[in-house]
Amino acid sequence: MNNTFSADSIKISDTAKARIEHILSENEEKGVNSFVRVSVVSGGCSGLSYKLDFDSEEKPKDQIFEDNGIKIVTDMKSLLYLLGTTLDFSEGLSGKGFFFNNPNAARTCACGESFAV
Repeated sequence: MNNTFSADSIKISDTAKARIEHILSENEEKGVNSFVRVSVVSGGCSGLSYKLDFDSEEKPKDQIFEDNGIKIVTDMKSLLYLLGTTLDFSEGLSGKGFFFNNPNAARTCACGESFAV
């Protein structure tokens, strides 16, 4: 692993873990061994947006670590924004999907998809 950060750099909640494992098992049935890739990109009404993908190829400068039994991969720039963040999942009435609880975000937009530090 290329990780120089602690295992809790990005945390995975139990509900997110269950959903991720379901998606990963579907990918494995298709013959693809994938992992979670998270990043921060420019955009959104607050300036920065989260990006979550399921990927199967590591890049040379990836930061790789594991939490709650889930392999997480990110780039160094994104990791600096995501330190201490928890990836969670909700099936509630207010929306179904993954979301980030980021203690570094000074403000977020109403939809919760972008943030500023």
